Amino acid sequence: MKVFLFSVIILAICIVFLCVNIIFKRKGEFPKTHVSANKAMRERGIGCVQSQDRMARRKNRLAIKER
Repeated sequence: MKVFLFSVIILAICIVFLCVNIIFKRKGEFPKTHVSANKAMRERGIGCVQSQDRMARRKNRLAIKER
């Protein structure tokens, strides 16, 4: 039981330290880690795999129908 309580306390301290910047900043928010939110990735033309897949699967209304 002591090990469990000790691990919970350590975990709570770590979460508090990770959130210090978000809690005490005036407009604090979690950093955006999504690929499409990264400016450098957008400049290189790199996007989210799910978004690229969705775009590739979208039907082209001008495409020739196959038999």
